[in-house]
Amino acid sequence: MLSHDRVWAAIDALAERYSLSASGLARRAGLDSTAFNKSKRLSSDGRPRWPSTESLAKIIEATGASLDEFTGLIEGRMGAAPAHRRSVPLLGFAQAGAGGFFDDAGFPAGQGWELVELPAQSTESSYALQVQGDSMLPLYRNGDVLIVEPGAITRKGDRVVVKTTSGEVMAKVLERQTVKSIALVSLNPDHPDRDIPMREVEWVARIVWASQ
Repeated sequence: MLSHDRVWAAIDALAERYSLSASGLARRAGLDSTAFNKSKRLSSDGRPRWPSTESLAKIIEATGASLDEFTGLIEGRMGAAPAHRRSVPLLGFAQAGAGGFFDDAGFPAGQGWELVELPAQSTESSYALQVQGDSMLPLYRNGDVLIVEPGAITRKGDRVVVKTTSGEVMAKVLERQTVKSIALVSLNPDHPDRDIPMREVEWVARIVWASQ
C-alpha cells in the first residue's frame, strides 16, 4: 500500500542501500541537503508532507537504482541490503589525459589498474575517474569518484566526460552534439562553456554515477 510512512521509509532505505545518509542522498541528487530531514516530513500544522515526484526521480537517477527497486522498497519487498558492487578500474584525471592509457574507443587499455568497488549500475565496460582540483565545483569536488560509461548513448542534459586529442579531459553537461561539433556547458561558472569540433574529440563517456 502506498502511504506517507512507506514512501519516506523507502527513501531512507534507498539511502542506506547506497551507503548514504538522507542528507547525503539529497545532495547527490542535486537537492537541498535538508530536503529529506525528518523535520520536513510533516508541515507546521502536523499534516503529512509528501516528497515531490521530481525529487523521487532525481534520487533514483542519482543512485542508479531502478524504478522497480524503489517500488520494492516502498512495498517492503526489498530490505536495505547494500546493492550489488562491481569492481571497476580507477584512474585520475591526469592519467586520463596522458597518452597510452586508453584505446580508440575510450576504454582503459592494459591491466594493473587500481580497482574501486562502488554501488552503481556499472557494466563490464565502466570505469572510474577521480576528480582532481576544483574546476568541477560546485557539483564535483576534489576526490569525488565518477563512474563513466564509454559508448553509452548520450542526450542533451547528460553529464559527460570528454577527452580531446590534445589530452584535455573535462566533465561537463552535454548541450548539443552533431557530426561537426560538441557543445558543452561548464559545471563551474568560473570556467567557460565549450564548443569543440568533433575532429578534436578523442572520446565522450557518459557519467552514470558519482560518489559524493
